[in-house]
Amino acid sequence: MQRCMSVLVLVFLFTVAIDSGAAFGENNWPQWRGPHGNGVGAAGEYPITFSKSKNVKWKFELPGRGSSTPAVWGESIFVTCAIDGEDGIICLDLEGQEKWRQRLGKEKVGKHRNGSGSNASPVVTDQHVVVYYKSGTVASLTHAGEVVWKKNLIEEYGKDTLYWDRGTSPVLAAGNAVIAVMQEGGSYLVALDLTSGDVVWKSEREYNVNKESNHAYTTPVVLDLDGRETIVVWGADHLDAWDAKSGEKLWQAGDFNPKNEKHWRAIASAVVDSEVAVVPYGRGDFLRAVKLADAEGDVTDSHKLWEKSDLGADVPTPVLHGDQVIVLTDYGTVFCVDKLTGEEKWQVKLPKAKAKYFASPVMAGESLFFTREDGVIMAAKVSEGTLKIYAENKMGEATIATPVPIRNHLLVRGLKHLFFIGN
Repeated sequence: MQRCMSVLVLVFLFTVAIDSGAAFGENNWPQWRGPHGNGVGAAGEYPITFSKSKNVKWKFELPGRGSSTPAVWGESIFVTCAIDGEDGIICLDLEGQEKWRQRLGKEKVGKHRNGSGSNASPVVTDQHVVVYYKSGTVASLTHAGEVVWKKNLIEEYGKDTLYWDRGTSPVLAAGNAVIAVMQEGGSYLVALDLTSGDVVWKSEREYNVNKESNHAYTTPVVLDLDGRETIVVWGADHLDAWDAKSGEKLWQAGDFNPKNEKHWRAIASAVVDSEVAVVPYGRGDFLRAVKLADAEGDVTDSHKLWEKSDLGADVPTPVLHGDQVIVLTDYGTVFCVDKLTGEEKWQVKLPKAKAKYFASPVMAGESLFFTREDGVIMAAKVSEGTLKIYAENKMGEATIATPVPIRNHLLVRGLKHLFFIGN
């Protein structure tokens, strides 16, 4: 009897450990590019073949348009979209049942054919959900859907001058929500207290560049660099870093537009780890790596590691995994380079199609997923030194958002539905 009780206690503790793991770290997808901001999910066995009906555990009909990626924390899924002409957010459980929905004011609709008023993805902590919209509205909510605070950055700091729809997602840094606004006339970073919405710091980010080249739709990356929590930002022909606590600029790297070209807006974000930042720029024609160790002041020349021309991404943000940078072009070419040397390891063309790739690639376990705007998701794996495509999965509706790999499942956000897919 005592032995049986001991076994039951061990099983209970093991179950608690699993549940605790599900509420923190790798088992969450708390922001646009995942727990580490690099497009990589937790290890596991993820579905390779699926469709709008095959291997779909459930699907939820969304009330309005949105291009944001859902966020997952614990047993809750948070997704932004239009609700009856307003900026909205919906919370579902992992069984696809709606827990609550909240409206946050009049929506500003998207201009691009694949855009929306809800392009920015939520960022989630254990207590707060922060959302941001094209209307300029930013808000913090509890996990129960109560609005903690709400404000409008356009009303407070000036109009939206971007040619297209806001794509920058909020990030969490030093316990605050940080938003980067990069546009013509009035670019800045602002840190907002999660509980009060008060401005902790606001830093101007102005660079003298040519027409539209100061427009950026990128999302910052937050990480520890040289023992300091640092926000790395790409846009306006510059990569720079900011102290997360004070908002002080730490260093900058320029020369990303040596001929001062017009219209070199930035869409794909940089991918960053503690060693290097890899930056796609020049409307998909260039890729550059910047060394991060001991960066201070202007590091344009001193910290450039390598650069490649005629090889890059315009819209999809790359995946950074170990020493590999996996880049997807808008037209379906995938290539892998070494993050420190730039040496190309392999290059593969996905099946031809008229549709383009707007969603960013994502890695989960050993699988890579590439999402085309017509709702086709390629499932692939790196094997024998190259990329092997295992399935061409058709979701039956336009798919712009990046899929979310979560606990051996995929969350796929289509134009009309949110799908929860598993083996």
